[in-house]
Amino acid sequence: MGRLSYLARKRLPRSAFAIPEKRKYPIHDKSHARNALARVSQFGTPEEKRRVRAAVKKRYPDIAVSA
Repeated sequence: MGRLSYLARKRLPRSAFAIPEKRKYPIHDKSHARNALARVSQFGTPEEKRRVRAAVKKRYPDIAVSA
């Protein structure tokens, strides 16, 4: 996973985030999607966990998403 700089993150469309209104958990590529799953499982609220898992599953069906 490459590091996502401030400018690169700012340039991402809202659709590239699992929680677009807060621009949290970028999932624009598979490695960031896997990282979003790991981070939300550690630090996310139950609602954030549900939303991130659903967004990753929808965008990348081949990534295993565990509940």
